[in-house]
Amino acid sequence: MKAGRFIAVLLVLSVLANLYLLTLVAPLPEGVLTPGRRIVQLEQEQVALQQDLADARETAGELQRELQQVRQELASLRSVSALPVSSGSATLQAPAVAQRIEVVGEFPFARRRVVEEGSMMNITAEVVAGKGRVLVRTVPLMGIVFQDAANTAVEVARVRTGANLSASDFIFSIEAPGEVPAVDGPSAGALMALLAIADIQGLQLDPRVTLTGTIDEDGRIGAIGGVLEKAEASKDAGKRLLLLPEENRVMVRYVERERQVGAFTFIEQVPEEIDTAGYLQREVGIPVQYVSTIDDVVRLATAG
Repeated sequence: MKAGRFIAVLLVLSVLANLYLLTLVAPLPEGVLTPGRRIVQLEQEQVALQQDLADARETAGELQRELQQVRQELASLRSVSALPVSSGSATLQAPAVAQRIEVVGEFPFARRRVVEEGSMMNITAEVVAGKGRVLVRTVPLMGIVFQDAANTAVEVARVRTGANLSASDFIFSIEAPGEVPAVDGPSAGALMALLAIADIQGLQLDPRVTLTGTIDEDGRIGAIGGVLEKAEASKDAGKRLLLLPEENRVMVRYVERERQVGAFTFIEQVPEEIDTAGYLQREVGIPVQYVSTIDDVVRLATAG
């Protein structure tokens, strides 16, 4: 009997001790996991992320296959439905700047200086049956940069019109006055692209319009140099409109400014930015419109 009471007392004391110990242990803040539970949670997240990655890779593979199929169908459609190109020819005059060496003074004080002059070139683009070549015939001879611009011009025309040029040759003929020496540069690229498009689509070009500007494969028109000389040559040739790249909207001219230092007066050449179109209209007498893309050029240079 005494043994049973003793055991009961021990059980009561054990329960009380456990309750006391529980009061000493601070409960974890809400949302905080034990290390064991955190490990389990991270493992579950890892499995889920691995599954997401596998799904993404499968989706990317499907998209890649679909893209390849679209490319193949597009190439097939282009080869079947590309517009046929018939023979044609288009011509426009283009302003250019040539450099020549001029001797100034007399021996033994003679010196040479470079003189830049504007002149007009006749550029003709002819499309004939061939092998997809771009050929350039020039008088005088043009440089490699000029010929490279012709290739870019034809590529722009092909993309814009959707024409199949694999069985056609483009022949660019450039003729300049005999006194103009060889010139080089990409500034006739936009005009050559216009001629190629006119050949393909049978457009009538306005001979009173001329333009200058580089062109890239996306059909964007780029800046050129010698704006004033080209404008003067265009005016002298009787052109009613000069198309200039948007990037040439501002030109720099130098004006004389007097500066007084004590008893001395100094005259300086100070650069001044001015609107190109306004200046050329006022000083040269030729209207100017700016162009940014080959679409602008086609719209403004088409007759009618």
